[in-house]
Amino acid sequence: MISFDHVSKRYGTLNALQDVAFSVPKGQVLGLLGQNGAGKTTAMNILTGCLAPTSGSVSIGGNDIILHPREAKRMIGYLPEIVPMYDEMTVRAYLRFACELKEVERKAIPAHVEAVAEKTGLSDVLDRKISNLSKGYRQRTGVAQALCGTPEVIVLDEPTAGLDPRQNSEMRQLILSLAGEHTILFSSHILSEVQAVCSRVIILHHGKVICDRLLHDPYSREHKMRVVVDCPKEKLLPALRQLQSTRQVEPEKNSDPALTQAVLTVDDGGLAERELFTLLCALQTPLLRLSPVEDSLEDVFLRATMDETP
Repeated sequence: MISFDHVSKRYGTLNALQDVAFSVPKGQVLGLLGQNGAGKTTAMNILTGCLAPTSGSVSIGGNDIILHPREAKRMIGYLPEIVPMYDEMTVRAYLRFACELKEVERKAIPAHVEAVAEKTGLSDVLDRKISNLSKGYRQRTGVAQALCGTPEVIVLDEPTAGLDPRQNSEMRQLILSLAGEHTILFSSHILSEVQAVCSRVIILHHGKVICDRLLHDPYSREHKMRVVVDCPKEKLLPALRQLQSTRQVEPEKNSDPALTQAVLTVDDGGLAERELFTLLCALQTPLLRLSPVEDSLEDVFLRATMDETP
């Protein structure tokens, strides 16, 4: 549905994007992450046709955003970080205007506005002026205008910025309700929000893609587990590294030299547990603790962006 084909963007001597290549299939919710200046906004501006790439190409549904802008832009709904609105308009008038811009058939506009308002929780404020809306309702109105014309791709730049915890939760539920029906590109500095709504993340760093991974991947066979064993590490660690299903053994510091505490990265959790129990029985060594280890998105992000030099 979305394809970045070796896209670069230069501003003079500054490389804002460098050979960025990825694709997003239909219905996926992709989180775009990166530190300030990493290239997220540039990538979104190129995707939506606001900027032209220096090299490479971007297509939406097979339509190149530069060569076939009308066809490509018909497929995009865009919520920028700062939503341009006309405060003197009512929500209904603003959404009608958005529908006209997106070439919705005129006689279909009233029903379409009602449907979009119901989906985004705006039905009760359709005839209220935008200037009188709370921050949460303004953000909902921004999402609603992005949905006008039923685009296949929704681009959301910091959609929860400035919202309180309750509004954050409501916005998260709204985005989740759109998943599957629309392909969504979601950019945010709030990692917990990205982890809650996205099925995949791409991390940009100094204009390059440095991480591209699925979240909650049901097909991933790699697991991590933390073990605490009543045995000195000098004796146990070499034996743990010999286990067939264990890919990596990372010893952790602990205050008791008679104990071994380590994180095992294994290919198959069930097989690794059987091998571990067999080893400890042979060594006549008690297992004090065994627990799974889950990498948070924050851990992944910090590891990926550890190098601060371009």
